[in-house]
Amino acid sequence: MGVEKMVCLVSRTGRQFQRYNKGRRQVVGCIPYRFKLSSDGKISDELEILVISSQKGHAMMFPKGGWELDESVEEAAARESLEEAGVLGNIGHQLGKWDFLSKSRGTYYEGLMFPMLVTEQLELWPEQHARQRIWMNLVDAREACRDWWMKEALDVLVERLSSPMNQPKEEKNISISIETMC
Repeated sequence: MGVEKMVCLVSRTGRQFQRYNKGRRQVVGCIPYRFKLSSDGKISDELEILVISSQKGHAMMFPKGGWELDESVEEAAARESLEEAGVLGNIGHQLGKWDFLSKSRGTYYEGLMFPMLVTEQLELWPEQHARQRIWMNLVDAREACRDWWMKEALDVLVERLSSPMNQPKEEKNISISIETMC
């Protein structure tokens, strides 16, 4: 018998338990990526990047959302990727921190981004009816992404992956449990 994976199909909502730094809401996200498979089934060195639509469907971006008080920054990044994009994977070292103006709220946020080497893409995930997910090559993903700070994070990831000296020696495999999600 196989092992069944249980995933809570409800996203966390509300901002009462979210973190703030000097009055700025802290948001955490991931750049989900994988290496493309060649026609003979071997892993190539060509990157594929997963982008998702905004909830209103007007823009493309990487999964991100509020960092809550009961989770580590890596857990928040993994949770957002699961909720918004339906992917699980290994979280690498932080790509950076950016201050950006939220167009919808008119306030500044602090955004922290992480790379996620995707190990599993789920068929069912919490926001599957609110978002589209699309695997793109690097050039198309950078062009499609709306936010300047996410494009900068993608540039950091590409630089890191292209230089063996900069590659993280250890990635964190963050387990998301039902208790974490609900």
